[in-house]
Amino acid sequence: MDQHRRLLSLLAERSAKRGTFTLASGRQSDLYIDCRLTTMHPEGLSLIGPLALAQLQAHGWTADAVGGLTLGADPVSYAIAYASQLAGTPVRAFTVRKEAKTHGTGKLIEGAFVPGDRVVVIEDVITTGGSALKAVDAIRAAGGVILGVLSVVDREEGGREALEAAGLAVTSLARASEITALM
Repeated sequence: MDQHRRLLSLLAERSAKRGTFTLASGRQSDLYIDCRLTTMHPEGLSLIGPLALAQLQAHGWTADAVGGLTLGADPVSYAIAYASQLAGTPVRAFTVRKEAKTHGTGKLIEGAFVPGDRVVVIEDVITTGGSALKAVDAIRAAGGVILGVLSVVDREEGGREALEAAGLAVTSLARASEITALM
């Protein structure tokens, strides 16, 4: 089984649930995709890193760093950074806090981010695009240059279109329809 197909299987087996759910966006849905059950699993990490790195390369995104809003983006960013080091094309990882620290340096962005970095914003699941846009605003305010947005899953509910309407290129490793076809 190829890596993409295996990732879809893991997402269908571990991360996707049917029922009645309120999403982070406030929307109601009969499908919940908890990517962390896949992105924080050793096999999921081992698949996501190389697949995401290949997507960056396929889009011509020569990133200095990858990161997004904590917590969903964190394991994905780290998997990409690790895979990039193994591939000989190191890409640093960082995380964007939901709020700036009120102590110490008061940082909103933690990790290996440097002003001027060319950045790919990472998301675990895109629904409305709101979390990615929040990360984009913080990264731009800190001097980052956004190359695009990469998500593990696009729920296919308008988030991609909202991000594209904001002038951002978007790619995903999986679509909700691909995952639900395996459930």
